[in-house]
Amino acid sequence: MSDLTLLSLCALLFLLMFAGLWFGLAAIWDRVALRHRLAGRRVSKPGKPPVYDRGRRMFGGAYVHMADLLSAVGWGTAPGAFFAVSAFLGCLGFSGGLALFQTGRSAALLAAMMGGLPYVLLRMRLVSRQMATRLEFLPAVELFYQCYLITGCRHVRTALQKTVEERRLPGEVQAVFGQLSRHLSVTGNDEESLRRFSLAFGHPWADYFGSILKVALTEGNNVAGNLKELIGDMRKSQLANQQERHKMLEIRLANFTPALFLVLFLGINFRLNPEGSYRAYVTDPTGRGMLLNALALLFGSLLMGVFLSRRKL
Repeated sequence: MSDLTLLSLCALLFLLMFAGLWFGLAAIWDRVALRHRLAGRRVSKPGKPPVYDRGRRMFGGAYVHMADLLSAVGWGTAPGAFFAVSAFLGCLGFSGGLALFQTGRSAALLAAMMGGLPYVLLRMRLVSRQMATRLEFLPAVELFYQCYLITGCRHVRTALQKTVEERRLPGEVQAVFGQLSRHLSVTGNDEESLRRFSLAFGHPWADYFGSILKVALTEGNNVAGNLKELIGDMRKSQLANQQERHKMLEIRLANFTPALFLVLFLGINFRLNPEGSYRAYVTDPTGRGMLLNALALLFGSLLMGVFLSRRKL
């Protein structure tokens, strides 16, 4: 075993020990924080733990951006933990690259892919939610409009709560509206809650709807006319929304096609000649480098698919 491989294995063992210690201390800290909250201790801001404020001061816009994405997707992971997992996977990929390929370029390439994998998965989950809710947003706004009229056109939070309690919305839309209702009732930061709500849907109609709710919450105006006008415009553009969703499905299908062909190609080779394929793709450093380059191209195709999905949405 070469010195470089031994060094990478030692670094990998250190990372595993560090991760175990990190998550163990995080679990203990969560239990202590839970006991403090049950004991009635005060926090710095309503709905915001102190770690959010420290992370926001330390990482700035990146921390807020990650918090918005995690909230829009519905994951309960804290941004700090997400950054820690990404950094750990990046270090794990670097150590694995040194052990398997023994070149700095391969180690850096594998570290970049594994470090960016959580963010890519997060973006893909957000795109999936946006696609699932795209055609169901109009019925949700119509139901909210009816509940808003029933409540006397004065209480937006009550109308949202009634919309959620009706349970007449599809699963993803129900989850997003329920999350908005909880955040408006608990966090006290209306602008942040509406921003994450618009991000969960990811189209201009959600931005317009969020702007209408913001006016109703901050100024207390009657927005029934604005909601009626929004519903009329959305009905006119319903066909365009269906066409855009079909384009999104085509992009996602083309996005996963290269991975399918790679698996099919390797499966046929290993089926016809197992020993020769093992020597060519696993034992030979050149073959391992070729597989790494193929994985890098697949990772690039995922990034391109996420970028095109954002452009279309």
